[in-house]
Amino acid sequence: MQNTEADQPGAQARKQVHVAVAVIIREGRVLIARRPDHVHQGGLLEFPGGKVEPDETVQQALVREVAEETGLRVPLQSLEPVIGIRHDYGDKQVFLDVWRTSMAEGIPEGKEGQPVDWLLPEALRDEDFPVANRPIIRALNLPDRLLITGAMVTPKDGFSRFAAGVKGRSRGLVVLRAPDLSRQDYRALATAALKTGSENGIGVLLHGQPSLFDEIPGAAGLHLSWREAEGLSGRPVPAGAWLGVSCHDAEQLCHAERLGADYAVLGPVLPTASHPGEPAMGWNVFADLISNAAIPVYALGGLEPGHMAPAKAAGAQGIAGIRFWW
Repeated sequence: MQNTEADQPGAQARKQVHVAVAVIIREGRVLIARRPDHVHQGGLLEFPGGKVEPDETVQQALVREVAEETGLRVPLQSLEPVIGIRHDYGDKQVFLDVWRTSMAEGIPEGKEGQPVDWLLPEALRDEDFPVANRPIIRALNLPDRLLITGAMVTPKDGFSRFAAGVKGRSRGLVVLRAPDLSRQDYRALATAALKTGSENGIGVLLHGQPSLFDEIPGAAGLHLSWREAEGLSGRPVPAGAWLGVSCHDAEQLCHAERLGADYAVLGPVLPTASHPGEPAMGWNVFADLISNAAIPVYALGGLEPGHMAPAKAAGAQGIAGIRFWW
């Protein structure tokens, strides 16, 4: 249970509380508990965890809290970072430091009387969790590789490359980016890609103006370039569809959050062949920029599958790009 001092009667301070959160996965399901009715955000679902004590690392806090709440034993070395979320509830501010493990040992039980259950990530609903937990749900349902289509001359050429790239993949998301195609050609490409993507378990994200989402039914969501995103004041697609935004700095990340984006891509992290001479931010700047982000962020720019480890270490959802799959 993610208890903090703000759960106690008479708490007045609004200082930020560091809360360690455990995403415990077993056979594709996530361990969830229900908060007691009498505590802050009572009655809602939550991930196991609790306040990090002054003499603890976040990993040590997670091992202790999980054992106290569920009886599970978590090997310290099995914990991997997922996302960090800062949130102001009005009556308190929290920093949720979220880590994942698939190696917890034992049979879980609610040691504090709380019901526990294993749920599929896709069964987790925003309205059942505290608001600050919602980006965790996004992170659990997003892939760690966001595929982006590269240059194409015609819809036929683009579709052939798309079909070859998604063949054999069991799940994932592809941003269907084709700025050189006419709107009519893009619709033709998208229609074919949606059919093939569905057959292969791949969700297709349209790229461009928000009106495309209404024109081309069946898309998994919409990815906005910064040029499209900066002129919007609200979310242009319904809940249940993915919304992504391409960003390059902290202000743009904040705007993506205000739009209700489910994720952002940020870069370029490393030099890219597509934009020679454009300065790259590097991993340290990337990590600093996303440390205050309240949504999952992909690293973008000059990346290969081998960069997944430094991306995750920097706090990224994963990597996004063209050349590692196109």
